[in-house]
Amino acid sequence: MKKYVWPFLALVLSYCQEKGTPPAPVEPTPAPRQIAWQELEYYGFLHFNMNTFSDREWGFGDEKPEQFNPTELDARQWAKVASEAGMKGLIITAKHHDGFVLWPSAYTEHSVKNSPWKDGKGDLIKDLSEACKEYGLKFGIYYSPWDRNHPDYGKPEYITYMRNQLTELLTNYGEIFEVWFDGANGGDGYYGGANETRKVDKLTYYNWPEVYELVRELQPNAVMFSDGGPDVRWVGNEHGEAFETNWANLMRDSVYAGMPDYPQKYAPGQENGTHWVPAETNVSIRPGWYYHTYEDHKVRSLANLVDIYYNSIGRNTSLLINFPVDTRGLIHENDEEAILKLGEKIKEDFAVNLVSQAVVTASVERGSDYQAENVQDEAYETYWSVPDGQTSGAIEIDFGKPTVFNRLLIQEYVVLGQRIKAFSLEKEVNGNWEKITEATTVGHKRILRFPDVEAQKVRVNFLDAKDVPVIAEVGIYHAPKLLLPPTTKRSTSGEVTLTAPDTDLELYYTLDGSTPTKESQAYSSPIPVNQATTLLASSYDPATEKMSDPVRLDLDLPKAGWKAIGTADMKAIDENSNSYFTSENGMLTIDLGQTIEIQGFSYMPMQARYPSGIITNFQFQVSQNGSNWETMASGEFSNIVNSPIEQLVRFDPVNTRYIRLKATKTADGNGATFGELGVLTK
Repeated sequence: MKKYVWPFLALVLSYCQEKGTPPAPVEPTPAPRQIAWQELEYYGFLHFNMNTFSDREWGFGDEKPEQFNPTELDARQWAKVASEAGMKGLIITAKHHDGFVLWPSAYTEHSVKNSPWKDGKGDLIKDLSEACKEYGLKFGIYYSPWDRNHPDYGKPEYITYMRNQLTELLTNYGEIFEVWFDGANGGDGYYGGANETRKVDKLTYYNWPEVYELVRELQPNAVMFSDGGPDVRWVGNEHGEAFETNWANLMRDSVYAGMPDYPQKYAPGQENGTHWVPAETNVSIRPGWYYHTYEDHKVRSLANLVDIYYNSIGRNTSLLINFPVDTRGLIHENDEEAILKLGEKIKEDFAVNLVSQAVVTASVERGSDYQAENVQDEAYETYWSVPDGQTSGAIEIDFGKPTVFNRLLIQEYVVLGQRIKAFSLEKEVNGNWEKITEATTVGHKRILRFPDVEAQKVRVNFLDAKDVPVIAEVGIYHAPKLLLPPTTKRSTSGEVTLTAPDTDLELYYTLDGSTPTKESQAYSSPIPVNQATTLLASSYDPATEKMSDPVRLDLDLPKAGWKAIGTADMKAIDENSNSYFTSENGMLTIDLGQTIEIQGFSYMPMQARYPSGIITNFQFQVSQNGSNWETMASGEFSNIVNSPIEQLVRFDPVNTRYIRLKATKTADGNGATFGELGVLTK
């Protein structure tokens, strides 16, 4: 019998070599629940809670349950909108920092059970979980560890309370796909009437390992989100933008929820990170996370939402877009319109994968099971790879004829770990290869945008990797051009300049808040605006007879006659939000040049990826003579560090010549910075 064994083994060996053996995993690698989560890619956030009715971003905790009283609440409408937009799930703010809960918890009276809604018999968590099932959506919950209402916050007793509530949420509402823990922890609060500041050790107070163990026990398929995971991490900002180089690997043991230097040091991940903790990009469809009537006309434009899509999902993160549900209990019509437009545009951009009908070859292959054709079969489980020891390789794509394209999509088979460190796209020109674009990491999905290119043959070069490249999919697309609105700039004299995105476009504008049409005022020179005005401007393409979505500017008085007192630095009143003034004494005083009636002020924090001196607590004062001051408003700019958008504060009308904004606290303790300071006159 022995004489037959060796030929048989040789045949088996030859067969295996021809087919190829799978590449070895490159640690860290994802758990099955993380793979399932990454495949969702796009889902919705629902910020709807007590803050909706107190008109705040962060409630203080002193609100009363009877304030929660939606008139038309319909969780099915939420699920319907999300489903039609192409989302795969919804996450609801079950408890925010103010401590009010959306289910009839047995452990607190600060709950919907004591609200007028449904005569106290409602359970919004149940309603939404059932709506998600009806529309085929995954269901997730947000739970704030911070509680500005609970008298025991900061004490051991609160931890028991928190775990009891999590047990209710994770056992009574079916399968949960994500448990979202906010990183905001400790500070000023009502705390059962104590009205004091309570700080906790964010690393140790909650005993996170035991919390994670509880979630694992009750919802083993759920991923947990916080700044550092354990399963999903924060992208590091709330603008909707991931880092260009973005690793799913993270030095997880060095990270905890709410750590001050997380956005700078850990948000991009680390090439040699110890754990698989991919990023999630969270962003609101409006400036704020909760509903405010004055933001009904500040819903993100289609162009901005498209940028967010490409800068999140296209940079190896999932995308979590927030709907600030309104006081009726509905996703507002403007928000619905915007998100459905995004869904249609993404479908349009990726309607035809040009690679699917092309001839695909590779510079080298691992074996017949790992050939280049696998990148065009739209099956994630099949992939192209190269022999062991190689960290580069190329895939060549021949369309058969000159073809126009402007998108490149690549997916790694991250079940075996993230590997790619650098890649490029080239086109063949007269027998030579010319670079079109290049980038660094890939991960679950990387999408590059570039101007229209025409070529018959292109090549995707994987230039460097941690180990052998393992590429599941390559897509090339020709996305229809999106008609963009004009860009705007205002001078201190009040003049607004419009600039068209392309030279062959016409510009139209209105000054009464109406949407521009072909019959509106045509733009030909800077527009003088000397009083509080709403300007809307659109681009018009004569070739297609289409009008872009408008850009909206809510303008107030020009600042030409304004002067900063005590400094020659005018960067806080130069109408350029990208410049800023730093105050050593924490305040900025402005002479308006004349007495005017104001009804509030605006503060734009320093605009930078790593800002300093952002004002979190303030006093705003007015004076007729610059000596005697009256305080018109004081308080906090909630969530301003994570969402550094323009802050609007209103008060009763007052006549004044001098204004002063004083920082009573900055986020990092550094000197207060002012991106822009303005007044509201209507």
